Amino acid sequence: MGIETVLMLVNRKSLDEILDTQWNQVYDLMTNGKMRHLRPEKLPRLNRDFDIDCEAEILDWMETIGQREGTVKSVLQDLDDGEEGLLQFMQFASPGSWECWEARSYLYLDVALGREIKDRTELYSIGTWETLVSKLSNLPEDEFADQVCIDWMERRKQLGETLDEKEDPKIIPTYEAHARNSRLLVHVITEWQNSSENIGIVGREHLDAALWGHGEFNLTNYLHG
Repeated sequence: MGIETVLMLVNRKSLDEILDTQWNQVYDLMTNGKMRHLRPEKLPRLNRDFDIDCEAEILDWMETIGQREGTVKSVLQDLDDGEEGLLQFMQFASPGSWECWEARSYLYLDVALGREIKDRTELYSIGTWETLVSKLSNLPEDEFADQVCIDWMERRKQLGETLDEKEDPKIIPTYEAHARNSRLLVHVITEWQNSSENIGIVGREHLDAALWGHGEFNLTNYLHG
């Protein structure tokens, strides 16, 4: 399995309520599963961890910090890696995420933007994602999925690769994965743009938490702004 690109929706009201709660109180409440009322309802088509798994990750991390005085936000601000904790609380406050192999993300963004994304820095840049959002928000999902699949097939042809499923049994599953991923990308961006509650946070697996998000919603800016 490859590294995954992630676009995570975060319910800002839920997140801020957690950040404004006392650190030790959050630990006690989450230990007993009593903070789940702050977790937004999951969006059906998107991915997210089960409540108990998300809580376990947060509690394990909080135990490494120990008991502290002050709100969650103030404690995170005093830590050298407070963004790591913020990212975990964002995952708790998320109604869902779009996740896709990074190698495939290049294809989808190339098609959406009508140009080649040259490297990882460009793939995650604020300019790239601002343009992507403007291109895909409220676009018919099937329209974009068709564009992606046609482009993928043309690339295979140019590389001399077969499109015959009898010769390569992975053709159909890969085609279906590209169609599904591209539809969901349009879906999550549209949900983000049409919601007054959710913000979109872009990142990738194993990326330093401080580098997740853009502008005022970059995790460092959000934590210290």
